[in-house]
Amino acid sequence: MGKGKLAKFAEMAENPLVVECPFWQLQKEGFSLKGKWHEEFFKNSNPIVLELGCGRGEYTIGLAQRFPDKNFIGIDIKGARMWHGAKIALEAGMKNVAFLRTNIEIIDAFFAPNEVAELWLTFSDPQMKKATKRLTSTYFMARYRRFLIDGGIIHVKTDSNFLATYTKYMVEKNGLPMEQCIFDLYAEKEVDSSLTEIRTYYEGMWLERGIPIKYLQFHLPHNCSLEEPDIEIPVDGYRSYDHEVVSTKKTGK
Repeated sequence: MGKGKLAKFAEMAENPLVVECPFWQLQKEGFSLKGKWHEEFFKNSNPIVLELGCGRGEYTIGLAQRFPDKNFIGIDIKGARMWHGAKIALEAGMKNVAFLRTNIEIIDAFFAPNEVAELWLTFSDPQMKKATKRLTSTYFMARYRRFLIDGGIIHVKTDSNFLATYTKYMVEKNGLPMEQCIFDLYAEKEVDSSLTEIRTYYEGMWLERGIPIKYLQFHLPHNCSLEEPDIEIPVDGYRSYDHEVVSTKKTGK
C-alpha cells in the first residue's frame, strides 16, 4: 500500500465523522450505533438518508448542504476515495454528515428497523452479469426494507441504460410506487435542481461523452412482493470510463 493511502487511512481514523467497524468486531459484538444514530451520533431526530457506494462523497456532501434538516451518511468500502468527502465535511464543520466504511452486502447490520428514511444509489456498478450483485435487485431490496421506514424512498441516478431499464422492470414487476422515471435527466426542463447541480466526478465524465443520465425515484413498502423480472435487457456498450465491454454477450437479465 502506498504512503498516500496510508496517510489517508490515518486521517480517517482520527476523523470523528468517519465510522468503521471491523468484521470480526461486528460478528462478536454487533454495531454499537445500530438503532442509535439519531441519539448518539447526530443528536437530533431528523430523517437519515444513506448514499450507498458514495465514492468521493460529492453527492453526500452536496445533499447535506442543500438539506440541513436531514442527516446524510455516505457508505463505501474504499476508504481512500471516501477520505475526500470526509475531509471536506470535517473542515466545513458539517453536523449532518457521516461516512461509514463497510461492504454494502452487510448494510442491514448497521441500521435498525425504521431507522432510515431514504436511499441514494448514485452511479452504481450495473453488474450486468449477476442480478444478486446489482444494488437495485430484489436481493438488496429485501435488505433495505429491514431498516427503511415503510414506503421509504429510493433514488437511483445512473449512466447505465442497462441498470435503469432493469430497475424500471423490477419496480413494475413488484408494483412499487414509482414517482419519477427519467432516461435523459439533463434534457428535462423541470426537475429538482439537486438532481443536476450536484455532480459526481464520474458523472461529469459521462456527460462529456454525451451519455444521458438516468434518474428513478420509487418507494419501497414493507409488505410488497419481491420477484425478479424475467426479461432480457441489452447490455451497455461500455463498462467504465476508460474500458470497453470485454464480453460478447448482447443481453442480460
